Amino acid sequence: MAPYESDHATGTGPDEDPRTGRRKAARYVVPVAVVGVAAATIGLVPALAASGDPDLPKISAQQLIEKIAKSDVQRMSGTVKVSTDLGLPDLGSLQGAMGSGQESDGSSADPRTKLTELTSGTHTLRVAADGPEKQKVSLLERDAEYSLIHDSKDVWGYDSASNEVFHTTAQHSGDKGDKGDRGDRGEHRPATPDDFAEEALKSVDGTTSVTVDGTTRIAGRDAYQLVIKPRQAGSTVRDVTIGVDARTGLPLKFTLAPKSGGAPVLDVGFTKVSFAAPPASTFDFRPPKGAKVTEAKPGEDGGREHVAGLGEEFAPGGLSGADTIGEGWTTIAKFDAGAKGEKPSGQGGAMGGFLGSLGDPVSGGFGKGTVFSTRLVNALITDDGTVYAGAVTKDALVKAADADK
Repeated sequence: MAPYESDHATGTGPDEDPRTGRRKAARYVVPVAVVGVAAATIGLVPALAASGDPDLPKISAQQLIEKIAKSDVQRMSGTVKVSTDLGLPDLGSLQGAMGSGQESDGSSADPRTKLTELTSGTHTLRVAADGPEKQKVSLLERDAEYSLIHDSKDVWGYDSASNEVFHTTAQHSGDKGDKGDRGDRGEHRPATPDDFAEEALKSVDGTTSVTVDGTTRIAGRDAYQLVIKPRQAGSTVRDVTIGVDARTGLPLKFTLAPKSGGAPVLDVGFTKVSFAAPPASTFDFRPPKGAKVTEAKPGEDGGREHVAGLGEEFAPGGLSGADTIGEGWTTIAKFDAGAKGEKPSGQGGAMGGFLGSLGDPVSGGFGKGTVFSTRLVNALITDDGTVYAGAVTKDALVKAADADK
């Protein structure tokens, strides 16, 4: 079908089911630095689309955004293909060289240790959810399986390869308010296209173009395609495409393509999906006989982190307090790396050599520094320990550093 152009129409589409107490559409519409950070840390791969575009009623971009905002899918299960293509080597092999930054209790079943595997390569996830209190995501490996289960107050991680178990208590921000509100669900659900779409639909302004680019089939379901493009020069993002289920409004696929071309950097999609309630046994877990169980104290790391969207789980904590330069898609985060006078390439060890191999020396009014590049996110670390990072070009980083001095 021909693309549906963006307009400023309001209201709902013909197959929507408006409800009170749901998310406001104005809360969600296009990423800037958040998408860059998410893409720099985790990616999920393409859902298989069937041939033949479905003939669906026309819908405006605004109506489709509102449809996503009002989606209230509480129960689902399915299979998600996972792949990350940042142009980096397999980071899993460097896990030991990363030091204590990703380690907590030394358990291979700790999500912060195990799920770093998703930062590169191709993987398969099985996901399930039954309301805000029950979720499960399983990482299927060649000869083993890793599962992360949230069942009411308990969060369990189990690595079958090592027969190790990680246990903590989920922390809740409170049970007040509508359980269908995404603000509550988003803190507890497994990583699905919906998680990434929520990050991508946070704010809209003149820096963004939003259109409906026809229809498609995803995981056997009819879907619309919402396309988000930056209008600003200097961004490394070509576009973001969100495949939206025509009936429920749930995002079924999320694709982030780099301006440099080639395969998507971030591509999250269901290959199978069901909206029936998963069996209650899906969320049952008891440590197997002989398993080593590691207990984490409630509040020590924030148990809720372990059941948050996976993109949030791996987002660099240092960015949360960063200053920002610019706006929209060319937003740059600025923070202190705490390494004044130390060159990243000289840190020694496997990680130091890895970073050094990616570095590109630069200089300007700010002084001297090194730019580390991926296919999407670039970071400039100056010799005085200041870091400028974002989904922007190297030249944009250098200009920002010069202007900041």
